[in-house]
Amino acid sequence: MARPTITDVRSLSDAQIGEQIDGVRRELFDLRFQQATRRLEHPHRFKEARIKLAHLLTVQEERQRSTVAS
Repeated sequence: MARPTITDVRSLSDAQIGEQIDGVRRELFDLRFQQATRRLEHPHRFKEARIKLAHLLTVQEERQRSTVAS
């Protein structure tokens, strides 16, 4: 799976970004649960999910700041 770039995230609408943030947070929760129960098969998914969450939150914050400044 190719790592999504921040330009891919910037092309999403605000609603889509919010939905994806919820989805990635849920995925991280599930990964932590799998790790705690020793059923985690793909530990690299932690890094991918954290990076995706950071991209989503960054774009969301940029958009909030741009609307406040306007």
